[in-house]
Amino acid sequence: MTDGDAEPALHEAVVETAENIATMETRGAATIADAAAAALADQAAASDAETPAAFRAELRAAARELHDTRPTAVSLPNALRFVLQGTEGDTVADLRSSAITAAESFREDLDRAQDRLGRVGANRLQDGDVVMTHCHSTDALACIEAALEQGKELEAIVKETRPRKQGHITARQLREWEVPVTLIVDNAARRYLDDADHVLVGADSIAADGSVINKIGTSGLAVNARDRGTPITVAAQTLKLHPDTLTGHTVEIEDRDVREVLSVEEQREITGDDADEELVVENPAFDVTPPRYVDAIVTEHGQFPPESIVTLMRELYGAGVDDPWDD
Repeated sequence: MTDGDAEPALHEAVVETAENIATMETRGAATIADAAAAALADQAAASDAETPAAFRAELRAAARELHDTRPTAVSLPNALRFVLQGTEGDTVADLRSSAITAAESFREDLDRAQDRLGRVGANRLQDGDVVMTHCHSTDALACIEAALEQGKELEAIVKETRPRKQGHITARQLREWEVPVTLIVDNAARRYLDDADHVLVGADSIAADGSVINKIGTSGLAVNARDRGTPITVAAQTLKLHPDTLTGHTVEIEDRDVREVLSVEEQREITGDDADEELVVENPAFDVTPPRYVDAIVTEHGQFPPESIVTLMRELYGAGVDDPWDD
């Protein structure tokens, strides 16, 4: 492509990855971040830009395409920041090489981070513990897997997590590890908390004050767990820390397609074909759990009280960050 006002061409890997993230074919914060970094590497490798400015414009356009798919998934912009900020050089060849190297470095660190996190989180689990989970989190599962590798026997109570039933994915993985699983509907969580030794969840992002943004229903589970005296642990790699909140930015809560909750046909069954007003259906993807309901946040750098996570965030990101995909 050439320098100019035309929108830079996007590699098919970028378009496909963005679509998969938007439709949740690609899910889980670490998986999303890994896919985004790989897509930027593909964009860099295939670019036919003739000038450094054109190359940078292509990479920014690809990052914007990926970023706009999931506004709440902070692992996505953190991955994009890492690759874009690592893209340096005075020639197209240098920029291409550094972008690919940055993406590969990010993906390698990401793979090791989850193993380290799992070992940290496993220390909170004891032999014979019953763990309640919500949604599907590879970070939370990493803690359970590490505990199993240490020889601990665990059982799980898995909330199925409506409306997309991501808990079924968690249950399937745990059964592959031969962990006894009790699958429950979301509304039964309070009843079964008396049987649980821990609540273990992941996070989509974590704010500077220690608030946890995770799949809708997490905050209610945390309140019930605190009332029941069941400790709640959040497993989250540091790529899920939300650096924008250091400067007062509030985390946007994503609203997903209402057809995940109610099909068009089901809406008509409720309202009738001649209804004067449409039925209002809302489908927020996440909620915010205040830090006072969380016992510990487990990361690859160790475990922290939620109120202390701001210290780690400042160490990793400084006082705040820009969005390098913006022109």
